[in-house]
Amino acid sequence: MSGFVEKPEPIEVPGLVHLHTGKVRDLYRNEAGDLVMVASDRMSAYDWVLPTEIPDKGRVLTRLSLWWFDRLADLVPHHVLSTDLPEGAPADWAGRTLVCSSLRMVPVECVARGYLTGSGLAEYEQTRTVCGLALPEGLVDGSELPAPIFTPATKAEVGEHDENVSYEEVARQVGADTAARLRRTTLDVYGRARDIARDRGIVLADTKFEFGFDAEDRLVLADEVLTPDSSRFWPADQWQPGRAQPSYDKQFVRDWLTSAESGWDRRGEQPPPPLPPQVVEATRAKYLEAYERLTGMSWS
Repeated sequence: MSGFVEKPEPIEVPGLVHLHTGKVRDLYRNEAGDLVMVASDRMSAYDWVLPTEIPDKGRVLTRLSLWWFDRLADLVPHHVLSTDLPEGAPADWAGRTLVCSSLRMVPVECVARGYLTGSGLAEYEQTRTVCGLALPEGLVDGSELPAPIFTPATKAEVGEHDENVSYEEVARQVGADTAARLRRTTLDVYGRARDIARDRGIVLADTKFEFGFDAEDRLVLADEVLTPDSSRFWPADQWQPGRAQPSYDKQFVRDWLTSAESGWDRRGEQPPPPLPPQVVEATRAKYLEAYERLTGMSWS
């Protein structure tokens, strides 16, 4: 069992039709047919959307995505049309709302890995492969790979696991030409972002992208991009293969949920408990630090 501890009621705004409530974002369509994407402060972990929010998280994700979209635009177009607040929208939507092109979304999570960790490490330890790609012997948690790899996954519903799949399976689902474009673009964008992050003292271990096709059949980068929610960012000066790496993400949340203090059994059927204030503040600080180190700009 998993999903929302308590699913929020969508906010009604004149002229907007609510389409979907995801783990973090609420999706609407405006009268022009464009999508309105609102990033909330919701936090998810272990396939649950938690009952406690992280202040400013939605604004961090939105502002950081916009920063990255600008730096990737020569590699792939993005879906953002405007950051203007829709008329009649609540004031709280300011800074967390994007008006975006409506795309034909590709039903694949496009994951790039430059380092071995997470589900990739778990598969490697069993088979010496990740998504069917053979890797050298002797790699450990946090090892840099000989070259970045494309390790796609099928996109899951809220409360379900994304499933790693082979490149061949992606080609079967979406066609060989589209699969090749997804792989090439994913690795190109990862390479650009990895180098930018490295210059700022951050290791971009892995990340996931979502793509769609616009009315002109162009491949377009969608959703969020290169945030602490969609990526593993590690401080470069603390990178040490052979152990779990310090990270700019929700690790404080994961660690507390699996600690004796929380009293929660992640394999049971009960939803997770509220987060204590110190975990909320530590997590918020990590998101802000990632934003400031990457962009070189102060959050305030």
